[in-house]
Amino acid sequence: MKTIKVSLQYSLNSITTPLVSNLIRKFNVEVNILHANISLNKIGTLIADITGNDQDIQDALDYIENQDGIRYKLFNKKLIWQEEDCVHCGACTAVCPSNALTMNKDTWCLEFSKEKCLVCGLCAKACPLNVMSLQA
Repeated sequence: MKTIKVSLQYSLNSITTPLVSNLIRKFNVEVNILHANISLNKIGTLIADITGNDQDIQDALDYIENQDGIRYKLFNKKLIWQEEDCVHCGACTAVCPSNALTMNKDTWCLEFSKEKCLVCGLCAKACPLNVMSLQA
C-alpha cells in the first residue's frame, strides 16, 4: 500500500461529478480529503491523499484524466523543516491553509503536522530565515 497526495481542479461544468465516490467504489482506493473548496458556479479545488496498491492508484489517476473538466496534479515534493535553525516566529502559520503549522500555546514553539501538510510551499515563501523548503 502507498499513499499519494493529489490536487484536483474542477471546471464549472464538472463540480457535480461524483468523482470521489467513483474512485472508492471502482478502484479500491481510500480517499482522504485534506482540503476542498467546491461550490456551484465556481471552479473547484480538492486536495486529497489517495491510498491503495500501485495498480489501483494508477487506474484511479487514469480515470480522473479521462473525466471532462477535471485535472489533477501530483504533489511529488515534501516539506523540509530545519527545526534547529527555526526561531519559532510563526510567520509560516499565518499562510498555512491546512493548519499543518501551528504555534503551541504553552511553549510558543512551532509544531508541524506532516499528515495535514498540503505541500503548497506557502510557508517556505513566508519564512524569513528560509528554514522551510520543498524538496523532491
